[in-house]
Amino acid sequence: MRKSLFLLCFALLPITGYLWAQSPLRFQNDIRTIQEFDKMYAPPVHPILFVGSSSIRKWDDLERNFSSYVVLNRGVGGAVTNDITYFANNIIFPYEPRQIVIYVGENDLPDQSVNADTLLQRFKILYATIRSKLPETPIVYISMKPSPSREAFFEKGKQANALIKDYLASEKNTVFVDIYPLMLDSNGKPRKELFLQDMLHMNKEGYAIWEKAVQPYLLPR
Repeated sequence: MRKSLFLLCFALLPITGYLWAQSPLRFQNDIRTIQEFDKMYAPPVHPILFVGSSSIRKWDDLERNFSSYVVLNRGVGGAVTNDITYFANNIIFPYEPRQIVIYVGENDLPDQSVNADTLLQRFKILYATIRSKLPETPIVYISMKPSPSREAFFEKGKQANALIKDYLASEKNTVFVDIYPLMLDSNGKPRKELFLQDMLHMNKEGYAIWEKAVQPYLLPR
């Protein structure tokens, strides 16, 4: 409990200085766009909320394919883990989700100052922030994927995935969905046919793998 309170306090400190190498304020326009959209089109009540970086935002058929579950996509393209923590009051808590699906961490990998433990600590802060207001809400974490354009960071990503998996194993109402091996070929190499030309973002075939992996853990309406 004391450790969780420390992480939460750390997360809520001002952004100046030590925590964010890049200011989350660079996403203010994106957040305003989401807020204006919510004014025009009321979001569903108590949805399953998908939140995270561009791999969530670009999941174009998410709300249609999971329509029977009533889901909401609030991904922010380019976001690192700390950005989602910073904007939790804007893109998580207002929706009072009955379940949260998270994809964060991959955009943290290219930062040379970040190692696997840094990623774990950043995720713990995000997790503690969510738990401060949604202590019992089920959380699904999708592991970082093996994007071919980021092959130089594969080992860091695998280590971070393992640390986050171990951490969530001791937490209640959480699921770790490991999509990493599902996106590798028989030689352990990333399946390039699952990605767009940039070799970072996925095509429909890639998202089909995610959909099949995540669906068993979604809560029915």
